Amino acid sequence: MDKPLKTPPPYPIASVDHALRAATILQLEGGASVSQIAERLGVARSTAHRILAMLVYRDFAVQGEDRVYRAGPVLELASHSQSLVSRLRAAALPHLQRVVDLLDETANLIVRTGDTVRFIASVECRQALRVGSREGMVFPAHRTTAGLLLLAELSDQELAEVYAAEPSQERPSDRPDPDRLRAELRRMRRNGFAVNRGRSERGLVAVGVPVRDQDGTALAGLSVSLPSVRYDPHRLRSLVATLEAAAHALEQDLADEGP
Repeated sequence: MDKPLKTPPPYPIASVDHALRAATILQLEGGASVSQIAERLGVARSTAHRILAMLVYRDFAVQGEDRVYRAGPVLELASHSQSLVSRLRAAALPHLQRVVDLLDETANLIVRTGDTVRFIASVECRQALRVGSREGMVFPAHRTTAGLLLLAELSDQELAEVYAAEPSQERPSDRPDPDRLRAELRRMRRNGFAVNRGRSERGLVAVGVPVRDQDGTALAGLSVSLPSVRYDPHRLRSLVATLEAAAHALEQDLADEGP
């Protein structure tokens, strides 16, 4: 039996509809200017500009130096298997909660798409001074603990391709120094963990380890984030051990679930 045609909701919200249509245009057609979006949506240029500004703010769009808007990191996440992201998040939540119970600091699970990472799960700790949930947020990969760990899995050629890709070229301020990054990633490969001190956000320290599949491929990064005033370098080994135990338990759960 054929599916019925979609009917609009009884109380449509024009601003939401315009934003969704604009995001779809950027994802499917590659890019558009403010004038083109205004014409397509049938709205004033000022309205189109506000819609695009909000899409940029939420990482659904990016604006290049040519002033053209294109699909942002959130829409690029479609290159990931959604079923895998969903499985990872569901399987990780109990282990993130366990990390929080043990350390009383916020725990996160992060995946990489190109030169950016997205927080797909986050569990906050109970302390008054704490790092809030970053779930759903997108950051440059080289500025986050998990992003660095996932970049460390790449060969020099693969790393060069990531930062030669168009999205990276459109964000020159977010592109790292290649030589410094390669040296840092080699060190992380040897250590098996990463530490981020104020690199993504001032006053924040994060420690992370990779989560791997049965073939040893890194699927995600598991990290703990805390205010820098509470970070004690002498606790680093303990933090890493707790994260590695959680990552290994998550890997076992994923293996038991099967493909």
